[in-house]
Amino acid sequence: MKRVATILLLLYASNLLAQDYPRKNIDVQKLTDELLAQDLDINYEELYENLLQILSNPLSINIATEEDFRFLNILTETQLQNLLNYRKEQGGFTSIYELQSIDEFDLQTIQRFAPFVVVKTNQLKTSFLKSIASRQNTYLILRCDYTLQEKKGFTTEVDSASKFLGSQPRIYTRFRSSKPGDYSIGFTLEKDAGEAMLWRPKNQYYGFDYSSFHIQVQNKGRIKNLIVGDFQGQFGQGLLLGGFFGFGKGAETITTTRRSSIGFITYTSVHESGMLRGAAVTLQANQYIDFSVFYSQKRKDARLNLEDEDAQITSFQTTGLHRNEKELATRNKIMESNYGIVANFQYKKLNGGIIMNGTSFENRVQKSKSVYNQFTFEGIQNNNVGGFATYSFNNFNFFGEVAKSLNGGWGGVAGVLGSLTDKIDISLLFRKYDPNFYSFYSNAFGESSLPQNESGMYWGWKYTANRKLSVAGYLDLFSFKWLRYRSYAPSVGHEWLLRLNYSLNKKSLFYFQYKEEQKVMNISGDTNLYYTTAGIKRSALINLSYSLADNLQMKTRAQASAYRFNKNSSQGIAIMQDVDWKLNKLGITGRYALFQTDDYNNRQYTYERDAYLAYSFPAYYGKGVRTYLMLEYSLNKHVSLWLRLSQTRYLNQETIGSGVDTIEGNQRNDIRFQLVLRP
Repeated sequence: MKRVATILLLLYASNLLAQDYPRKNIDVQKLTDELLAQDLDINYEELYENLLQILSNPLSINIATEEDFRFLNILTETQLQNLLNYRKEQGGFTSIYELQSIDEFDLQTIQRFAPFVVVKTNQLKTSFLKSIASRQNTYLILRCDYTLQEKKGFTTEVDSASKFLGSQPRIYTRFRSSKPGDYSIGFTLEKDAGEAMLWRPKNQYYGFDYSSFHIQVQNKGRIKNLIVGDFQGQFGQGLLLGGFFGFGKGAETITTTRRSSIGFITYTSVHESGMLRGAAVTLQANQYIDFSVFYSQKRKDARLNLEDEDAQITSFQTTGLHRNEKELATRNKIMESNYGIVANFQYKKLNGGIIMNGTSFENRVQKSKSVYNQFTFEGIQNNNVGGFATYSFNNFNFFGEVAKSLNGGWGGVAGVLGSLTDKIDISLLFRKYDPNFYSFYSNAFGESSLPQNESGMYWGWKYTANRKLSVAGYLDLFSFKWLRYRSYAPSVGHEWLLRLNYSLNKKSLFYFQYKEEQKVMNISGDTNLYYTTAGIKRSALINLSYSLADNLQMKTRAQASAYRFNKNSSQGIAIMQDVDWKLNKLGITGRYALFQTDDYNNRQYTYERDAYLAYSFPAYYGKGVRTYLMLEYSLNKHVSLWLRLSQTRYLNQETIGSGVDTIEGNQRNDIRFQLVLRP
């Protein structure tokens, strides 16, 4: 009876609540900004797109797993457990507005979470062709980028080996049709600026320099997941197999600490070296155990020592640029094979698994020796074995993974996150990666890009005073047992962050963030001896998002940093004003920003609004003005158009860029046009 009364009350207020989180107006870029710090080398396009994919095809709140909900990085552990308990006790949700009756679900949480879930009852099955024809499931993107100023590589000022072979525009095409839990098919094609349109099947060059495709089916009998084409694997804590789904250290100090073990995922990015290419399948043995197997074979960009009889690999190239003969000389030079099996079990609140995977190369990897890379991988093959587990107890989730390179060392990560009270959430994480631990497709938590030569302890916390005010922070202490690039001695460092969020009202948000990071680096000297000292970077930002009218949103932001190293100091600052105006079918977005930085250590990162499934995250560097204007127009329910104009004008330099990317003058103007078609 209590539940019936609650539902009636919620349905009575549903019209008012629905206005607070209309799915079509949810700001995923704002959500990403709230989850992430703004100076990390992360594939934001991939994170952004996957959130949008869930938004356009929301999770079924009555079917989705714990890992599915955790992947969103929105709910605290207490909120998640309360949701699962409510679903179990009530036998499922009959209305999305029941979220208001769950303990700890405040209005802000509901506004962020509700657009990503739906209640599906008595859903009729549709044929595959009808699903593809659904506007909700299918889209085609055509995008063209053009820089008005000519780069040096297009001119006759460079030698023939450096001159760009192709035209100015960057051309991008993506098709995808997907229905969560059922199927996904798609392809991505890209030609970077300066790359030629060639047809060389022997070199895997089919017009566009980069091409990617996938076919996926899910939940077909014992086949939980089957992907043919390009994919990623996300198992355990990403120590051996991790995709682009680990957020790392950021503004969200609790939920982003832990990785979500969501298995195989389709790959749609244009990051040309980040995917596996072949086939992957997950088979359900029984209600407790499933097995995942994959095999990948693809060619990679690399430099070879051609003077050696065995043509050893001296380095891998990851830029994805093949604009001239020099860059083409490294394209698809060696074959890489990856293979593995994952046995996963789940019983009540315990989830775990065992991973065995290997990577082999067509040629031997033998990088040039230097002071710091004595433990760099060498050889033709690397094999790893490891295990992972998670366990939920009350309002806490314990997680960990440990692995061993059979021809090297160990790697391990373990942690816990949960709620001490209804106002205090915490997370703890410990990690230790040996210098000779090798994992090429990892995305484990750490200070470095790969889990190698690092030990550390992370502590995150968040205090929610009330529905308007919250304070969060983290402290990360780390050490490096062996030498690192530009740090030729074992060293220690730290990083800490403090963030205050205050919601003035439903449409206005203020936050302040302060961060400090200390790392040891070499000191330049006149002798052959290397000396090191600590460099300290401190940064702060203040942000106010507010609404002047229902269709007019504003954002004012200022951020600054200071870097001190070897008694020398430098600074950087950026100030920006954003506007977002909706006029029926037309959307107008713009920014005016001023920036000044003394050096590259103080470059200022901040995201910029962009077209659908495009993500701009430039670093403001030097002294100048940055502006952009974007127009979005929905012609009808089938056709949407974007036009984005951006300009960077420098006040202290006469050229932009370096090498073949040099632009004469102090301005760079870029144009982006995008067309999205739906059935």
